Amino acid sequence: MSRAVMTRLLYKREVRVGLCLFPDDGEICGPDACFSYTSFHLFRRRLASAEGFSLDGMQGFGGDIPWSDVRTVLEPLLNHPDDHGRDLTAEECAAMLPRIEEILPDWLPGADSDPDMRHQERQLRDLISVLQVCVRKGVGMYFL
Repeated sequence: MSRAVMTRLLYKREVRVGLCLFPDDGEICGPDACFSYTSFHLFRRRLASAEGFSLDGMQGFGGDIPWSDVRTVLEPLLNHPDDHGRDLTAEECAAMLPRIEEILPDWLPGADSDPDMRHQERQLRDLISVLQVCVRKGVGMYFL
């Protein structure tokens, strides 16, 4: 693990964030998408719903449906351990970015939307920023 990644990780852990996604570009101050464990679960449930299936029905999330039965470019993000496991590749980031950008308009909050929905929309925008850097620089995404 590079010094930049270690510095970022230590900083994020000091501020008590559950997990963060960020580009594997060696930058300390670049974009990141950070979540509590609960908010990350809710975020992924909403992404799965946008893809037409229930995350809770999937293997690893309390259900019996194998991931081989679901076709989505978002699988690397949706079917990933919360805070460990492999990093996502530059190719996976490039495949996910267009679909996540397509989902964003559906997540834009209305004037009467609740704070949780607005928070998820901000998290989606943060994730888009991370993915854009990954694609532009041809780097993977750390998942810490």
